[in-house]
Amino acid sequence: MNINKSIVLETMNEYGKNKIPFLFIIDFDMLEPQIIKLNEINPSEILFNINERKNYEVKLLQDKNIQFEKYPVPFETYKKSFDKVLKQIRDGNTYLLNLTFPTGIKTNLTLKEIFFLCNAKYKLFYKNKFVVFSPESFVRIEENTISSYPMKGTINSSIPNAEEVILNDKKETAEHNTIVDLIRNDLSMISSNVQVEKYRYVEKIVTNDKSLLQVSSKITGTLEENYNNKLGEIIFTLLPAGSISGAPKKKTVEIIKEAEIYSRGFYTGIFGYYDGSVLDSAVMIRFIETQNEKYFYKSGGGITFLSDAESEYQELIDKVYVPVA
Repeated sequence: MNINKSIVLETMNEYGKNKIPFLFIIDFDMLEPQIIKLNEINPSEILFNINERKNYEVKLLQDKNIQFEKYPVPFETYKKSFDKVLKQIRDGNTYLLNLTFPTGIKTNLTLKEIFFLCNAKYKLFYKNKFVVFSPESFVRIEENTISSYPMKGTINSSIPNAEEVILNDKKETAEHNTIVDLIRNDLSMISSNVQVEKYRYVEKIVTNDKSLLQVSSKITGTLEENYNNKLGEIIFTLLPAGSISGAPKKKTVEIIKEAEIYSRGFYTGIFGYYDGSVLDSAVMIRFIETQNEKYFYKSGGGITFLSDAESEYQELIDKVYVPVA
């Protein structure tokens, strides 16, 4: 365990034990985790909205004709990584892997404007380095119940009978089943009475250029009575999030680092808050960051033996959006 991870884990345990509210932000590789007391957050640098728990007043922006252009990697570049993953699947080293890429974007919006304009359950603006507007919860802990809401399956809602199509798609069903099993196993490491409370329910997301349907499930478990003394251990045991890595998790993460052509950084990490009683958190998907004064939108999708490269490439591009009605 690296020193920074160890410090953040122990600090989360301490703050939890003493019911001290805090915000946490953890990158995919867990190399740069952050923890900040809620009363010490500078809203000029960090803004968050976590299921309507936020550190800012409503900001009204001038009407703006939004410009948003995508510049994805060439299909041939994507296909090389896709083929590497498919070979690993055929060799039996992984059976579900979330393959991601950065897409260059041009927009007339700043990261802070994107934060205020976007409609999402979970939003984070971090020091003008990146912005997240995630629809996907990681875990929520209330009293001694922990709940996880893995999201797997996306379709354009304009497709005829879109909900029926996505729910009956064999590839999407197999992928979702795999993630549900993985999350059940993960929760079993830190809780008891693990069960799937809701299976494959559909939610609609309105974006700047289309509406999407996304499929999720709800899985719950029961924590020990003194769980707040171990908040750091609970969270880090569950990382990285299964829905954005794959299964089996450890080997799949190794393959991800061989197949992907860039560093994920904070993308597909998690962020959340603890208010002294309830902990709520999100997976950092729908993610834009700035690099050398250019914007990059990171996105991806799950690859299985049933995957088609062209369809997966298109899904990666479809997920490059801002959820502005």
